[in-house]
Amino acid sequence: MNATLAFVLICLGVVAGLLLLAWVFEHFHCSQHLRLSSPKYIATVGVCSALAAVLMLLEFPLLFLAPEFYKLDFSELPVLICTFYLGPVAGVLTEFLKILLKLLFKGTSTAFVGELANFVVGCAMILPATMIYHWKRTKKNALIGLAAGTLMMTVFGSFFNAVYLLPAFAQLFKIPLDVIIGMGTKINGSIRGVTSFVMLAVAPLNLIKGAAVSILTMLLYKRIEPIMVKRDKG
Repeated sequence: MNATLAFVLICLGVVAGLLLLAWVFEHFHCSQHLRLSSPKYIATVGVCSALAAVLMLLEFPLLFLAPEFYKLDFSELPVLICTFYLGPVAGVLTEFLKILLKLLFKGTSTAFVGELANFVVGCAMILPATMIYHWKRTKKNALIGLAAGTLMMTVFGSFFNAVYLLPAFAQLFKIPLDVIIGMGTKINGSIRGVTSFVMLAVAPLNLIKGAAVSILTMLLYKRIEPIMVKRDKG
């Protein structure tokens, strides 16, 4: 089995595991009135996935902070809105479909490493956020959930990059890990190894993304929710 195929299988395993986690929580803790009839559920997930894919295509690097292959996008915004409305399973499905649509329109330039990172790190934000919010649907819980999701995305994203993504990227592209670390050193002289790379480049990038998406979600969700509820009752 070659490295790329093994990596794809690992990706599918991660998707299945996160879907199972989301389903278990939703089954025991999400109230029934949140569930749409199948056509409307599918339509909502589909629209949010398409919007998220478009936003993912509009990614841009923060060259003062991290190497060019680390890019910022706001694709978690429609995913979070969908998740807040429908629950965690819809969020994971939307996140996954977003990645598939992005691959369909643009393909991959990172041997799927970037796409896996976007999916897993995105889920690291949306799952804590939606679980806390759906435990009790209040503005306070939404704020706590988004803060917890941002923190989880920052911490887990750094750890995941250090122990898996960076070594996988180096292996798939046959680039010495020291060369990748050197790209970070050119931006920030304090970056000398994997730990300082993720602490000084990856973590701040995820923190900025999480904070920005959280603010936008709080500004937009309650304005959009009445439209969704009206469609559900119509």
